[in-house]
Amino acid sequence: MADDTVWNLVNDFLNGDISREIFWAYAKFKHPAHQTSFHSINRRRDVVEGIGREGIARQLRAAGMNHCLSLEQVSDELIEDFNILNGNFDTVSECRYDVPSAASIGKVYQRLVLATETGDIAQTIMDVFISFISDEISDFNSNVYYSNPDYLRCCYEEGRLLA
Repeated sequence: MADDTVWNLVNDFLNGDISREIFWAYAKFKHPAHQTSFHSINRRRDVVEGIGREGIARQLRAAGMNHCLSLEQVSDELIEDFNILNGNFDTVSECRYDVPSAASIGKVYQRLVLATETGDIAQTIMDVFISFISDEISDFNSNVYYSNPDYLRCCYEEGRLLA
């Protein structure tokens, strides 16, 4: 995960552009979703629904303590604690292009959550990950993942892909 995206996420936190809670929310919820999406073949919505709003809120409260753990350990614990099962949503095996890193994908979600946050960050995280846009972002054979953040926000807010 050592790429510019990780540095940008850390830099955003260090510059005060995002809070510690937001930083760890993306790290914790993006990585297990990535891990189960790509290795257990799960939709991100299934992972977030499995954790639930209260589980997300609890993880946000625990961010200050969990920041010293590896993302892999936190991911494994979330998968085990919330009994997140294997799914059948495979966006990798038929991908014609390089699959973006977990950190790069996390940055796309970070921007979308921050752009649509309404005061309840746990609910906003859940809403974004369970919306139609999550599957669209996960289709790496399309251009949605690479789209302008404002376009993704507008699509999310409209509930459909815009022309």
